[in-house]
Amino acid sequence: MANATLFRDCTLATLHGGDWGLIERGALLAQDGAIAWVGPERDLPAGLVVHAEQSLQGALLTPGLIDCHTHLVYGGHRAHEAELRLQGATYEEIARAGGGIRSTVAATRAASEADLLRSACSRADALMREGLTTIEVKSGYGLTLADEAKCLRVARALGESRALSVRTTYLGAHALPPEFEGRADDYISAVCDWMAPLHAQGLVDAVDAFCDTIGFTPAQTRRVFNAAQALGLPAKLHAEQLSHQGGAELAASFGALSCDHIEHLSTEGIAAMRAAGTVGVLLPAAWYCLRDTTPPPVAALRQAGVPMAVSTDHNPGSSPCLSLLTAMHMACTFWRLTPLEALLGTTTHAAQALGLHDRGTLALGQRADLAAWSVNHPNELTYWLGGQACTGRAVAGQWLPLNT
Repeated sequence: MANATLFRDCTLATLHGGDWGLIERGALLAQDGAIAWVGPERDLPAGLVVHAEQSLQGALLTPGLIDCHTHLVYGGHRAHEAELRLQGATYEEIARAGGGIRSTVAATRAASEADLLRSACSRADALMREGLTTIEVKSGYGLTLADEAKCLRVARALGESRALSVRTTYLGAHALPPEFEGRADDYISAVCDWMAPLHAQGLVDAVDAFCDTIGFTPAQTRRVFNAAQALGLPAKLHAEQLSHQGGAELAASFGALSCDHIEHLSTEGIAAMRAAGTVGVLLPAAWYCLRDTTPPPVAALRQAGVPMAVSTDHNPGSSPCLSLLTAMHMACTFWRLTPLEALLGTTTHAAQALGLHDRGTLALGQRADLAAWSVNHPNELTYWLGGQACTGRAVAGQWLPLNT
């Protein structure tokens, strides 16, 4: 075997079959970036050719974590808006007064590509210290063809400069830029026109939109998804965050990978998502930072069998969260996810929300993306609030120091 590394002296949480899949005194063989063997160490086949061994010294080994909804590339920050919200201003009021996404758009347009990459790398490093191996990064803070391309190039460069898989999502339909004031339909036409050249440059893995009262209408969102469908690009949607717009049903009609936020999701939306195999992505840090009071319908999603993912929604306005473990803790504490659901939500179901079927469990043939933890049971990952439980990561089988 070439490039074969044996990870041993660990407890495995394989997450196989939708359960913990615990294997005490386990071992895992990574060959050429994929899992070639996994099971109890006592059952290791004789005669294996192993080029390197990594003793995990009793650690818990899980699939590497996946943050499936972030806005990691942007200029500036919006700490002053957080202070305004503490004084009583709502997210919608701030946005309508020219703050919100538009203020980040101005800072992002003014930033160089090098500056954007530097800040994105710093944020990614914080997430990687907590076992992250895959991340989704959206555009949406450029809102011109050149600036959207700039942000997507930075996201691609992030994956080249860090031991991290990066999936890019085109979110041109994030907000109405000032130069299109009063001409939302014209702007949507531009968003659709920009999609093909961005895709041709290899910058787009999926297409998203913000369908809400301060975003875009269902009719405008449908135009974006029609353009994506024509290019063979999968859809995702910021759906039902601030109000019910029927966005989940719309997204599901396009076979969307995910509907995200979904605090105001209806029974009809849940049924449509279930039928389409669409993942519900829960973003508790945004709900927390906005001091929202309407939780997503977790019990109804669970009963319907809709997979639930959990993500940081890292962004400078409504969720300046750089801890996926904290998002998992919030999802359990605020919305009563079980610890198993939270871990599945940042591994198996997060991979599904990105259209990735080669990661998220410890099983034969899966990518050897791994995270090692100094805990005795995976339920501790949502129990502890703060601290540094991650002791190392492997990306495609390559064992990496904690800060790599």
